[in-house]
Amino acid sequence: MPFPNGSELRPSFVLAALPGPEGAQSWVAALLCGAYVVALAGNGAVLLAVRLEPGLHVPMYLFLCMLAAIDLALSTSTVPRVLSFYWFGTREISFGACLLQMFLIHALSAVESTVLLAMAVDRYVAICHPLRHAAVLTNAATARIGLAAMARGVLFFLPLPLLLLPLPFCGSRALSHSFCLHQDVMNLACANTTPSVVYGLTAILLVMGLDAVLICLSYLLILKAVLRLAAWKERLKVFSTCIAHICVVLAFYVPLIGLSVVHRFGRDLAPLVHITMGNIYILVPAVLNPIIYGVRTKQIQRRILTLI
Repeated sequence: MPFPNGSELRPSFVLAALPGPEGAQSWVAALLCGAYVVALAGNGAVLLAVRLEPGLHVPMYLFLCMLAAIDLALSTSTVPRVLSFYWFGTREISFGACLLQMFLIHALSAVESTVLLAMAVDRYVAICHPLRHAAVLTNAATARIGLAAMARGVLFFLPLPLLLLPLPFCGSRALSHSFCLHQDVMNLACANTTPSVVYGLTAILLVMGLDAVLICLSYLLILKAVLRLAAWKERLKVFSTCIAHICVVLAFYVPLIGLSVVHRFGRDLAPLVHITMGNIYILVPAVLNPIIYGVRTKQIQRRILTLI
């Protein structure tokens, strides 16, 4: 049904909630809140531990700080809004707030992907060219990489909300997820969305797709260098320095690929699948990343225990 007075141009959208009785939704809200608190505490502890431990002021852990800050921003831009409609029933989100949330999710995801690539390059230089590591990856270079990652995310994904801004929305306002994603919002427009489709796919391939390929290439080169070592013990010791980063990469890219597959091929799937995959994409990296590095890094463990 069209909206009166031309309001179809600037509708409010209805966020998706998990189907089921009110009691079940309360449990879902409690789980989301618990995961969000773990993400806040874990990433905050990592930031504080690296800040207070001089021995961690090296590129690898400065990149980890960037990752923690991104996860905090990404989860905070979505989870409180999700909890508000589970607890208070406010499922509508305004057009402007939806576009802002959509931009933040995609831009921050792009920044995180770039930082993961930088961490892979850091591991490659440390293992394959150890004598050049200190000269190539200085703290100043790390800061420049962080700024470049932010600029890359903003420049590539700022056009997404701008392309949706002039489109009319005159049909359903119901979204498939508990937050706003580009493809989800775009599908509700009652106009030609080809420019948005083409640009969105191009941006994803040039950022996340290219980063994934370069990360795989970095690890192929690392594996080649490790296999040249004579002793198995030495090979395992060197490669073990990459385990935490590999786990973090998987925690980011597996939910991302799963969400993309659900969007592309799962239109007939139950709403539960779409909502669950969206929540996993937002929360799993933020929850797992500090746990992974906290378990693998003794300096972080010691500093956190000291703070406690």
